Amino acid sequence: MLRPYLGEIGRLLTILAFISSLLATYAYWQASRENESKPFWKKYGNGIFLGHTVFVIGICLTLFTIIFNHYFEYHYAWDNTSLSLPLGYAISCFWQDQEGSFLLWIFWNAIVGCILILQFRGKSKHVALGSPSMMIVSGIQLFLTSMILGVVFFSEWKLGSSPFLTLQEANPMAPVWTLDPGFIPKDGNGLNPLLQNYWMVIHPPTLFLGFALTMVPFAFAISSLWKKDYTGWLNLTLPWALLAAVVLGTGIIMGGVWAYETLNFGGYWNWDPVENAVYVPWIVLVAAFHTLIFARKSTSALKYSYILLIAQFILILYSTFLTRSGILGNSSVHSFTDLGLSGQLLLYLLTFLFGAIILAAIRWKDLPKDDKEASVYSSEFWIFMGVITLSLAAFQVIITTSIPVYNSLATAMGIDLNMALPSNQIAHYTTFQMWLFVVAVILMGIAQYFWWRKIKGENFKALSTPLLVSMVISMLVILLTKVDDWKYVILVTGSIFSIVANGSILIDLFRGKIKVAGGAISHIGVALMLLGIMFSSAYEKTVSINTTQTELFTDSEKESRENVLLWLNRPYELPEFSLTYKGQFVDVREVPGFIEKRFIQPIIGSGYKGIARADIVDGSDTLRYRSDTVEYEAENTYYQIAYELKNGEKYNLYPRYQINQKMGNVASPDIKRFWNKDVYSHVNYVQNEEEREWSIPMDYNVALRDTFFLNDYVAILDDVIGVREVDGMALKPGDAAAMANLRILERDGEKLLRPTFVIKDNQVWSKPVVSNELGLRVQLNQIDPITGNFTFGISRSEREYIVLKAIEKPLINLLWIGIILLIIGILFSSYRRFKIAMK
Repeated sequence: MLRPYLGEIGRLLTILAFISSLLATYAYWQASRENESKPFWKKYGNGIFLGHTVFVIGICLTLFTIIFNHYFEYHYAWDNTSLSLPLGYAISCFWQDQEGSFLLWIFWNAIVGCILILQFRGKSKHVALGSPSMMIVSGIQLFLTSMILGVVFFSEWKLGSSPFLTLQEANPMAPVWTLDPGFIPKDGNGLNPLLQNYWMVIHPPTLFLGFALTMVPFAFAISSLWKKDYTGWLNLTLPWALLAAVVLGTGIIMGGVWAYETLNFGGYWNWDPVENAVYVPWIVLVAAFHTLIFARKSTSALKYSYILLIAQFILILYSTFLTRSGILGNSSVHSFTDLGLSGQLLLYLLTFLFGAIILAAIRWKDLPKDDKEASVYSSEFWIFMGVITLSLAAFQVIITTSIPVYNSLATAMGIDLNMALPSNQIAHYTTFQMWLFVVAVILMGIAQYFWWRKIKGENFKALSTPLLVSMVISMLVILLTKVDDWKYVILVTGSIFSIVANGSILIDLFRGKIKVAGGAISHIGVALMLLGIMFSSAYEKTVSINTTQTELFTDSEKESRENVLLWLNRPYELPEFSLTYKGQFVDVREVPGFIEKRFIQPIIGSGYKGIARADIVDGSDTLRYRSDTVEYEAENTYYQIAYELKNGEKYNLYPRYQINQKMGNVASPDIKRFWNKDVYSHVNYVQNEEEREWSIPMDYNVALRDTFFLNDYVAILDDVIGVREVDGMALKPGDAAAMANLRILERDGEKLLRPTFVIKDNQVWSKPVVSNELGLRVQLNQIDPITGNFTFGISRSEREYIVLKAIEKPLINLLWIGIILLIIGILFSSYRRFKIAMK
């Protein structure tokens, strides 16, 4: 049954949200001009914005209703979800496509706007910033809601793309509408396999909340320039900038962890253009809140704060343009396809860019001036040096990332520029970023000493103690971890100096000033992150070394050398441990661990239901009984890899491989975590069972205890016994069945195959047995009661195998510990600064 009313409700709410954001923008503009003692327009604007928020929530609920109820007549539901998708992952469908991710951004902007209304209510000392800031917030909402309007003017000009299009509206020329105008697909395309991960349930909402928060410091900066209040905005802006930085940074980090656990490139950051486009505004925002700290007493810091706060939001818009305009083409795996909105996105970007530049240029001459330059013996100087270093790091990344934009601009002007991105982007970016961050962490240690007055006057002797301690610790670390590259020796030494210097400050603060310890904690976190990145990347070790000289990949000698071919149940010996591929497993819902794939019989026509071929038990508990219907991730196969170390320790890993005809094959790793390293394993190749070829069966006529040869194997017919049950079904009177015990002798021992011959309901049939380990399919085709001979039909195929790569990532836990400390430190600072601002 078609449900057009939901789409109409969604469209109506979108139009109302757009109109209300327009009216709110106008109301706040008028409020910014009126006397604060007669706040008619401000109250009017607040009311309209709250109504706008209600409309936005209504849009979200309508789209969720369509997704969760699998209303496949709507293109968004059909394109992103399916009946087999678990509820948790169905949430991710909301933001898989452009329209939903815009809507998520709009939602968070609305919530943040409501918080600002509460913050500016009554007689707040920052009330003068309220109306102009909310005008900017409403203006941003106006542009964003236009992106999901989906209105077409004059049959050509498209304003936005609606998430409420039906399939017929999205594909009006499809022949199916002529045959069946009311056609509704029985199932949808499903969610991209890479997004079927718990990190993708929380990463995009966190990231877009970070996007929403970046508009607050931008709005305050623009409002202060507009109202010529060059210092009153600083106390309120700093905590919002800190909060935006920690949320946006957490969102970026979640994306890195998702990539580490889901993708198979062996890391957490690949310098993809879309990753870079979000990383750059975060770096700029971090630089900005450092200048805000002393902007009251330094005009240079004040001016740089304006530049950075404007730049960080403009860069957020720029990253949106890069991601959604299609300009990146094939240079990024994360970019969306162009929905025809690139012109709209460009207008959005340029409006705020030139508006901010023009306003800043007009007000620049009115900004206060410093009486003297910052001294090299002041904390301001060293913080400013750190800010410059971070700015250079951001500049280097965005300059290279924008190469596709340069090419597009040149093409538009009739110039064939054809610039190429670096052939080895990881090496290109890492080289620059490593040295800049080595400088940054050293400056973090020095600046903290100046900030807390550890250095008095022009005497640098106070730094000698942390410098000496860090040199001793660095020497021990370098010797113990065998760091042998001069570049990394410098990195280790600089990072440990930062840890020691900030650690000594932290120890002092624990004696009574713990509330102001956020800076030291976060700086220690950054230094640990740098060490974790270095050890886990520069000193990672591929442990799956191919010792057989077999060419596994014709197009890559390196990959052939670093991957091993594992035959089913055949141990592969390596210097430190052995690897054994133990078979294929599936993930049955609401059942812990993994279940062997052969124990689940798929139900034809269902992509996620099967029948248990045996009881599923967990210890003494039976979780599912034989013949029960179970739900499982049918498209995902997990390959059990047994690791056995030379000291006798054992563990299993289950890397995933999905053969997906709609979206391409997907491999995801599994990771064993130790205190000092991760063992990271992923499958690079598996056999496709559907394409597996079997030889024409050959007949073997044998008697009991006969021996016969099957190529590399010796077979012995030990016995044939009568059975009264086949596949769990009891035989009736008059039925008969016999099972052969066929022993196969091979290099590593012997295997027992038991094909069955059945006479049931006057029909004769044979149940074959397949051994993927041996590459044999055996069928008991005939029993001759006169001669006592048995005829077996035996087919051969390639034995089952996989190709695996295993990597050790040493000391990667330093990275995760550093991330946690960074987040805690900035949250500490943000909380304290909010308390100060609201006094």
